[in-house]
Amino acid sequence: MHLTYARISKYPYNFRRITGLSIETFEQLLVLKVRPLFEELESSKLRHGRMSHLPTMEDKLLCVLMYYRTYISHVFLGYLFNLHNANICRLLRKMEPLLAKKISIKKDRSLTSDKVLRILADVSEQPTQRPSKKQKKSYSGKKKRHTIKTEIVIREDGKILSVSKSHKGKEHDFKIRKGEKLLPKESLKLADSGYQGWQKLQSNVMIPYKKSRKRPLTKEQKEHNRKLSSIRMKVEHKIREIKVFKIMSEVYRNFQNKYNLRFNIIAGMINFKHAF
Repeated sequence: MHLTYARISKYPYNFRRITGLSIETFEQLLVLKVRPLFEELESSKLRHGRMSHLPTMEDKLLCVLMYYRTYISHVFLGYLFNLHNANICRLLRKMEPLLAKKISIKKDRSLTSDKVLRILADVSEQPTQRPSKKQKKSYSGKKKRHTIKTEIVIREDGKILSVSKSHKGKEHDFKIRKGEKLLPKESLKLADSGYQGWQKLQSNVMIPYKKSRKRPLTKEQKEHNRKLSSIRMKVEHKIREIKVFKIMSEVYRNFQNKYNLRFNIIAGMINFKHAF
């Protein structure tokens, strides 16, 4: 006996725990996004090969989501689905571009201050295995380990607007922001103290006041920091939603050339989950 969608869907609580999505959201994602594109791809083939060991689209998508949610090895995942680990690798190679095409975060070129009054930005940092070369570039002085960084920008209502390229752990948060597209001028932009200097680059930027030995914070500055922190918690909560998928929170074991693709897919699924 092995794991299938037909079996696990009988237990909604367990389904949500191992995939990160409810059964309703899973079925909407499958019907509206994944199945049409997969069938179009299959119909364009001149010849069809052997029948897949996972014949239903439900099982294919379940396998991918389980990998993202639990980040178990291909061997372990193959054992659960009665597949060889090479078949798991081929399945991911086939399914991930389809998911990226339909649900990843797309650049919104129509982004204006009329549409977005407040924008929140922050950087997500994830530990990685120690690289064999150029280790200093990946070493984060803040985390005291080798990491990879990605910036997300969200609206105040929680919609993820953009996901940056992924950078080595040594890269400063503000340097990552400078390499990205400028945000709307009139929108109020809120960030943490890692974005010191953003005010010189754009207007309407709010970051916390920093104290020093000779200049302690005033009551007004402390109140400003407190209010800013309460608003900024929304972007922290959004990063937490991304990191519910263990592939984005545990030590990243894979080659990093697919890291940003997977980050985008998961961010897109979270937007889809909240009907954005």
